[in-house]
Amino acid sequence: MELIGRRLSDAELKSVHDDPDTVEALLFGDLNDYDAEMPEPELNLDKFWHGVHYLLAGSAWDLGDGVAGAAVLGGEDIGEDGGYGPARLVTADRVRVVADALDALDDDTLRARFDRRAMKAAEIYPDIWHEDVPADRFLGHVADLRRFYRSAADNDQALLLMIT
Repeated sequence: MELIGRRLSDAELKSVHDDPDTVEALLFGDLNDYDAEMPEPELNLDKFWHGVHYLLAGSAWDLGDGVAGAAVLGGEDIGEDGGYGPARLVTADRVRVVADALDALDDDTLRARFDRRAMKAAEIYPDIWHEDVPADRFLGHVADLRRFYRSAADNDQALLLMIT
């Protein structure tokens, strides 16, 4: 499982609202055209999405007390279930709030939340907690997430997020 994300132009947001079936095309390209290349997602937290969420929210699945916990698992369901749930749409207003919350979290705070035993007990995906995976590996993905949200916020854009 990986978490991917895409910023939406005004026209793309309108098409998603008008026809939620366009979500797949926006995230994966034209699935009926076997010769077409799949577009690169603007955000790919790879298999580290769940650990990033845990660091931001302090929980395996809840959004936590802070706004930053909504960065990975927030938004409203839209479109078809792709196997791990439908995509989620994060409005431009919410993007700005989450971007500000992500910017306010420093790496030292997140590093202090990194606890392999607690993450294993919470069954955080992927099950790598017996390995010596450094906190900085997750912090790199948090930095990607910050840039993604900040770019969308600065451009007044909504986001699509999906676990594939």
